[in-house]
Amino acid sequence: MSFLMLPGFYIQAQPNSMLGLLPIVAMFGIMYFLVLLPAQRQRKQTKEMLANLKNGDEVVTNGGIIGTIIAMNDEDQSLTLRIKPDNVKLRFARQSVASLIVPEGTIAQK
Repeated sequence: MSFLMLPGFYIQAQPNSMLGLLPIVAMFGIMYFLVLLPAQRQRKQTKEMLANLKNGDEVVTNGGIIGTIIAMNDEDQSLTLRIKPDNVKLRFARQSVASLIVPEGTIAQK
C-alpha cells in the first residue's frame, strides 16, 4: 500500500474497481451453473413427461398417491387415476403428477 503524503492529508491509493466486481461476477456464474441450469433441465424433463402421459401409465402424484391413468381430459388438463386395490377413481390436475413409474424389464428413455 502506498500513501501519498500531502500537508495534513494521507491519501491511500485505490485499486482498480473492476477487480472488485470480479468475485461477484464469478459467484453469479457459479450459481448459474450449479443451481439455475440444472433446475431448467429438470423443468424441461417434467414438462416433456407430462406431455407424453397416456392411458395405462402408472404414475405417482405430488401427494404420494400411486395410480393408473384411465382417462385424460385435455380441455381442463385433468386426468383420472384408478387407485388399487379398491379400484377407487380420483381426478387430478395433470400438473400434480410427480413421476412416471416404469415397469420392470423395460428401459426408461431420457
